Amino acid sequence: MSSQQKIFLRAEWRNLLIANFICDEKILQKHLPAKTELDTFESNNLVSLVAFQFLQTSVLGIKFPFHTNFVEVNLRFYVKYKENGEWKRGVVFISEIVPRFMITFIANTLYNENYTTLPTSLKTNNHGDTFSLHYTWGKDNFFQALASVQKNELGVGSIEEFITEHYKGFAKMNALKTVQYTVEHPRWLVYPLHNFEIRCNYGKLYGSDFEFLQTEKPHSVLLAEGSDILVRKGVTI
Repeated sequence: MSSQQKIFLRAEWRNLLIANFICDEKILQKHLPAKTELDTFESNNLVSLVAFQFLQTSVLGIKFPFHTNFVEVNLRFYVKYKENGEWKRGVVFISEIVPRFMITFIANTLYNENYTTLPTSLKTNNHGDTFSLHYTWGKDNFFQALASVQKNELGVGSIEEFITEHYKGFAKMNALKTVQYTVEHPRWLVYPLHNFEIRCNYGKLYGSDFEFLQTEKPHSVLLAEGSDILVRKGVTI
């Protein structure tokens, strides 16, 4: 189906820093769009905090001034949808934070997403064979890590493969209908991590359902290199 849908957005997604947490199925069921099911890794339901760079962004072929390069931070979980006997694996966003209101308006209007406008930033430093990243969003929230510059391929069946190899987005329209859209990109490489630190007011940003993340230790943390990506126009299922 994706080849029949027009391209809505082109960009680069780079330096995707991702922390994964085990989450109670009952919490995620509240946010599950119609016709989708939870997708698990080793029988665990995961919710991910993701900070990354949006670069060279164009919408319908147009690069809007001051809206091409920015940082997004989102909270998402993983689902699947059976279409013509084939499982389509994708993500559902609890929240997507970006620094520009127009991005929020377009995404929420056209894709029924849950965008919020807050200041975001990224600082990076190179240290020879390692480099560091420091993402910030809102007030006093940050996600930072130190990684090797060496890049590795995704291991088959690995957590890195599970997290990065979901190529659909699903957003709830109402109790019966869901918006489905396709994201296309090559298989990513990942950087080995040495350490990380997260400070986030989960309850304030994402609601009481996710306040437990305040004291939860991540199941896993990874850093993906990213690539050029494209997002195709959504369809209703």
